[in-house]
Amino acid sequence: MTTDKTVTAPDGYVQPELDVRALTEVLDGEYAEIRDLVRTNLVTYASVLEEADGLGTDAYRERVRELVVEMAATGQTGMGFPKRYGGGGDVGASIAAFETAAFGDLSVLVKTGVQFGLFGGAILHLGTERHHDAYLPDLITGKLMGCFAMTETGHGSNVQALGTVARYDAAAQEFVITTEGDQARKDYIGNAARHGELAVVFAQLEVGGKSEGVHAFVVPIRSGGEVVPGVDIEDDGRKMGLNGVDNGRIRFDGVRVPRDALLNRFADVTPEGIYKSTIDNPDRRFFTMLGTLVQGRVSVGGAGVNAAKVALAVATKYALRRRQFAAGSQEEEQLLLDYGLHQRRLLPLVARTYALHFAQDVVRTQLHDVFSGVEDDPQARRRLEARAAGTKALGTWHATRTIQECREACGGAGYLAVNRFAALKADSDIFTTFEGDNHVLLQLVAKGLLTDYASEFEDLDQLGMVRYVTNLAVETVIEKTSAHKLLERVRDLLPGGDEWDQEAGLLDSEYQLAMVRYREEHMLAGVARRLKTGIDRKSDAGAVFSEVQDHVIAVAHAHIERLVLEAFVEKTRTLPEGGNKVALGLLCDLFALSTIEADRAWFMEHGRLTVQRSKAITREVNDLCRKVRPLAGGLVDAWGIPSAMLRAPDLVG
Repeated sequence: MTTDKTVTAPDGYVQPELDVRALTEVLDGEYAEIRDLVRTNLVTYASVLEEADGLGTDAYRERVRELVVEMAATGQTGMGFPKRYGGGGDVGASIAAFETAAFGDLSVLVKTGVQFGLFGGAILHLGTERHHDAYLPDLITGKLMGCFAMTETGHGSNVQALGTVARYDAAAQEFVITTEGDQARKDYIGNAARHGELAVVFAQLEVGGKSEGVHAFVVPIRSGGEVVPGVDIEDDGRKMGLNGVDNGRIRFDGVRVPRDALLNRFADVTPEGIYKSTIDNPDRRFFTMLGTLVQGRVSVGGAGVNAAKVALAVATKYALRRRQFAAGSQEEEQLLLDYGLHQRRLLPLVARTYALHFAQDVVRTQLHDVFSGVEDDPQARRRLEARAAGTKALGTWHATRTIQECREACGGAGYLAVNRFAALKADSDIFTTFEGDNHVLLQLVAKGLLTDYASEFEDLDQLGMVRYVTNLAVETVIEKTSAHKLLERVRDLLPGGDEWDQEAGLLDSEYQLAMVRYREEHMLAGVARRLKTGIDRKSDAGAVFSEVQDHVIAVAHAHIERLVLEAFVEKTRTLPEGGNKVALGLLCDLFALSTIEADRAWFMEHGRLTVQRSKAITREVNDLCRKVRPLAGGLVDAWGIPSAMLRAPDLVG
């Protein structure tokens, strides 16, 4: 299928022909088969989009549970588990399936994530063969439902400070799980309020009166549908969205579990009560344990991008059929997408969505390589953790912003619950918070940048990072990062020497990359200098970090935007010559220049953008929007969203 006949403009620009089917193949990549299976399932169970509005909370929750189990039977949800237990043995395919499922009802998506990603992932990655044999076969089919009990009322992001305690009773060879006060209750736990039979509980392990840090335990919370003695479960009630997921609060009052309930991949307790671990450093042990759960962040980031695709598909299709006001002397009113402002509102978001899609491809591949053993370098794992954190933050913020803009772009019709926007807004909003608060995740990214993922990286808390950085010369921090070397290389490639930013063409991808690399490098140097200055003043390390926290977030954001642009540029370069390559080149330029334009104040403040060049970038962005506009319908069709998932009859026809 192709769209948009070749058109030559007066200035010689030739509008490319878009092959939508071929572009879908590029986007689906190596996981086209699993993505098509998910699309088929989405259409089969499309009625849940209406049922979400019509059913009461209890009935909706039951319907969502039924769908999760039925989809599990197709193999969609078990791709990440070993084949010997009934899984697909392909981590990358499991992420691709989850991303694609985000086109549909997000309660179904999140319950899938809780069951197979969080609960199942914890048992798979933190447990050993005895846990795998006991739980994985029934878990993969959905026969055994469970939950992931990490977050507490008093602690969400700071997992090391959790208040739940697991004390080892050597005489009974049991762990005693206790909730120490209301702040230590497990909260917002998916599958807890209604369906979970087991919980993976994260608690402070105490052996012989000594705390060994946070570990995970498999704890029964229901038997035969009834809550077990010693466990108290409270329903969190209705939420802003995702009301098909039964979130709840759990308290434990001296609940006893056998010694083998400890998920013991990284540490164990002998029957006599001796604690043993292959990782001596407790901080490193903790970060290694949490690092195995990075799959959730990769999944949620991709889901956010695909939720944004649904909103953009609806808004773009509406803008291609809705007319408003006559233009000039024409009697017929003009299509919304023919207005420059409407193009400005939607098309840079389409470009950013494509950019984030290709960045997600990179992080998914890295995850697959690390978890399947293709890549076993500890540095690669740390880079994965940081990249997954940053990509998740940018992807989910993009979803929130995009869905809101698209709702507004559809006017009053977009506000009706019959259309997808109400559910998309309500259900995706929490994506910016769960699997890691986005601002906290960007601090993790910055920590990696400031320490260059050094061997000390795993051992450093926030204050440790400050001390580490301030013990180095600022120049050393910069030299240890790749941005500086990349910038020098790019500067050599571009005309003008040190005036590269004034003389290079705006549509030169090397210029665009050099700009975002310069921003990242300059910000990184600034953060390092501020940290060092604060410590040189003999200020408290915590206070110093707090003072520069906004700069820390800014450099992490700049770093991830650089990685996103690099991924888009690289993908575009690898495509065969033709209309699709030209179209993606337009989108890549639009993403790059709109990113620079959005931060033009920074570039002007730091001497990298003149007033004249800033204005030229704005003109170029407007021109790119005009060039992308005839391709817009095909570009959103290429995402392969089943029409039943758009569920907006008044908007898309």
